[in-house]
Amino acid sequence: MVIPKFRMFSSLALAISLLTFSTAIAFAQDTTGTAGSRTVVSGQKMKIKGVVTRRDADTFTVRDNNGVDTVVRLDDRTSVKAKGGFLRSGANYGQTQILRGLNLEVDGRGGASGELLAEKIRFNESDLRVARAVESRAAPLEDRASTTETKLSQVEQNAQRLSGQLDELSAVANTAKGGARAAQETADAAVAGVNTTNERISALDDYEPQTVLAVNFKVGSAALSVDSKAKLDELATKALNAKGYVVEVSGFTDASGSVERNRALSQRRADAVIRYLVENHSIPLRRIVTPYGFGESNAVAENNSRAGRAQNRRVEVKLLVNKGLIQQAPTMTSSGTGGDQ
Repeated sequence: MVIPKFRMFSSLALAISLLTFSTAIAFAQDTTGTAGSRTVVSGQKMKIKGVVTRRDADTFTVRDNNGVDTVVRLDDRTSVKAKGGFLRSGANYGQTQILRGLNLEVDGRGGASGELLAEKIRFNESDLRVARAVESRAAPLEDRASTTETKLSQVEQNAQRLSGQLDELSAVANTAKGGARAAQETADAAVAGVNTTNERISALDDYEPQTVLAVNFKVGSAALSVDSKAKLDELATKALNAKGYVVEVSGFTDASGSVERNRALSQRRADAVIRYLVENHSIPLRRIVTPYGFGESNAVAENNSRAGRAQNRRVEVKLLVNKGLIQQAPTMTSSGTGGDQ
């Protein structure tokens, strides 16, 4: 997950930040739990920056740029505000606006259970808009995943019942004159079918890339070139002929310009690809994984050369196909039931 950098403040704002930073802020060392989680000592003052990866009723989890998770608890005294401009206070927000994918800062103290009791939460309004967009697209996918999980549970139960009937089927078949071999073959085929079905069930939430391509852009532009459109036309044709597919879109920039501008530009580039696929090829929105602009991060080439920067000004498009749906369904075959062999 990418942790965006924060904007530079003016000299006066920087002085105010330094005064705030001069208070006793320390990061707790892990004393319990896994290497990827943080336990905060009770009463210890702490400030963390990161992205929200989990949201519950009264708590949420923040992952910092080192990949360490911290559980943050909210109460009625927690102040939730957007960062203001120069000498200006930001707008107040309700605690319900703390969404997954939101980059934020948390000031607080350690609680009795090792979590961080939040006193102040601050974030950029642009990051809140991004988090809202991510949440609005993720929620329908999670609902469909829950429905799929329910159906898979029913299939697994049917598979278990089928497996339980194999012994009975084998015993009955073996008692029939001349049917022992046929019964054994039928039982073996049934076991193979159950195993294949279980493998397909396990692969329903697993996707494998069928096509991966990159479309490049001019400096500061989010307009698709003729060559880029041709690549997207070819990918759309493959997608519409596939089943169980999704399209993953990620936007990037070179390192020129500010971090905030690059992140917005990379998002516009990703949106331009999505718009082209939807408007020109009628790719359903439900088939498109939430597009995201990563800005200048994840560079594929050095930014100190013109050729390297040209490679980094890109959108990566992946056609992913559900492995469970493309696997061949199990077939049940039965041998002949002739006389004694």
